[in-house]
Amino acid sequence: MPALTTTSDGFLLHGEPFRIISGALHYFRVHPGLWSDRLRKARLMGLNTVETYIPWNHHQPDPDGPLVLDGFLDLPRFLGLAQDEGLHVLLRPGPFICAEWDGGGLPDWLTSDPDIRLRSSDPRFTGAVDRYLDLLLPALRPHLAAAGGPVIAVQVENEYGAYGDDSAYLKHLADAFRSRGVEELLFTCDQGDPEHLAAGSLPGVLTAGTFGSRVEQNLGRLREHRSEGPLFCAEFWIGWFDHWGGPHHVRDAADAAADLDRLLSAGASVNIYMFHGGTNFGFTNGANHKHAYEPTVTSYDYDAALTECGDPGPKYHAFREVIARHVGVPDEPAPASGPKLPPVDVELDGRAPLLPLAGALATPVRTDDPVTMGELGQHTGYALYRTVLPASGDGLLHSAGGVGDRAQVFVDGAPVGVLERERHDETLPVCVPRPGVTLEVLVENMGGVNYGPRIGAPKGLLGPVSFNGTVLRRWDCHALPLEDLDAVPFTPGDGAAVTVPAFHRGTFEVDTPADAFLSLPGWTKGQAWVNGFHVGRYWNRGPQHTLYVPAPVLRPGGNELVLLELHGTTATRAQLTDTPDLGPENTW
Repeated sequence: MPALTTTSDGFLLHGEPFRIISGALHYFRVHPGLWSDRLRKARLMGLNTVETYIPWNHHQPDPDGPLVLDGFLDLPRFLGLAQDEGLHVLLRPGPFICAEWDGGGLPDWLTSDPDIRLRSSDPRFTGAVDRYLDLLLPALRPHLAAAGGPVIAVQVENEYGAYGDDSAYLKHLADAFRSRGVEELLFTCDQGDPEHLAAGSLPGVLTAGTFGSRVEQNLGRLREHRSEGPLFCAEFWIGWFDHWGGPHHVRDAADAAADLDRLLSAGASVNIYMFHGGTNFGFTNGANHKHAYEPTVTSYDYDAALTECGDPGPKYHAFREVIARHVGVPDEPAPASGPKLPPVDVELDGRAPLLPLAGALATPVRTDDPVTMGELGQHTGYALYRTVLPASGDGLLHSAGGVGDRAQVFVDGAPVGVLERERHDETLPVCVPRPGVTLEVLVENMGGVNYGPRIGAPKGLLGPVSFNGTVLRRWDCHALPLEDLDAVPFTPGDGAAVTVPAFHRGTFEVDTPADAFLSLPGWTKGQAWVNGFHVGRYWNRGPQHTLYVPAPVLRPGGNELVLLELHGTTATRAQLTDTPDLGPENTW
């Protein structure tokens, strides 16, 4: 018998009545050196369980390679730490996770095949899922409750009713877990819509809901869908995520706490989304694309109970009071905010222009028409396209099919404009000074769509490119892998303004490492690395104006900051501050 079972109106854990009081905590969005801290704070708020997705695309980046289970992806270690803290775990392995994560967690090598019907019983998709589970589940079985581990329940898919109605696919996934040794409780989750609940649920599998308000209405719909069994909100939304160019979303703590109280007063179990959001480090952020493409910012603070840097926020204390009234909380004081690094100025006095480095970063591919980033084997970051303009004069540069997702255009080495997917740009007016000059197009992947039918949309230049109606041929297409910056040939800056994409390097001293926030006044758009750790993407468009630098990234003594600035700048300094700036707040 599984450790967690259901009754007509609740849960039993090892035969005793049990209420799930859980919070979402994605191990892959938190520095591994801070996992123990975040789990301890979860227990101290009164949680008895934590929940996490599992990002398939990062655990299996190569369909023929081994499973990645180290560093940020050391899920077995995370599960062990949760158990050490006395917490149970809800696992949500997908295969689709959404999560505002690049591609919704589906691997690029899978989504780039236009013939595969994603999230369906298409045997090409289920076959790939089965091969992944064959690798993943043996590593997780020791951590399942049946083996004495902390995992008490496993989710089947993720809000599938909002996407499709292929019940054979859902049954295949449930059977796949069972046949690979998962004895634990299985559940589905869907928004509180009767059609979604019907399409996304399975007989014999617990149905959970996802909502952030209208508690009585949503619990009523769950009860209408299933006349008996536990009431469980698998995602109680207490905040929201942000897009570049939009506001920073927040939710009043008292309002969220009142709805949490309504949930618990109704006898329901809950998973707070998010307890601690963390950060989309590197190139991991996703994007939405309904009417327009909208990439998600680097921060995944989510206005959660714990802030992005792990400090208890207003919701932490408000939720702790609510939980104490219903099930009790540990007889220990609430945690205090962590130490912060005193402000440090960083002089960036080393420079290296990016475009001349393209040939050294990867061998170019010569094609008649530009190829996508996926065809270059470049699934995140940047690609550079070069050709020759045969005619001079004023004219229109046209990219048939547009760009994915943001293209900076250079003629004879000078920047002439930007094309953006979110504005549906395809055409740019340019002036060509003479025949035979070089055209360069630097394209940035701003994040893979994580929800809806556009998952897997290609990146790069998305069709033939023409100038004044004449198609341009003979392109050199460069992937620009940026995993290792040690080979970048920095030279001292001369104080002059930089007008082209370039790396900038500086060093700074730290006495005692502590959390910090990178502030970049005067810089426009690009990427930041601290001691080789890819902190993430910055953009003065906002709303986010600082990047979180976790304490474990820093070291006593000398430290290094590298920026890849994509636009011209006269700035030569950055600052590590003790205060985050996530932008003007929009309360919902």
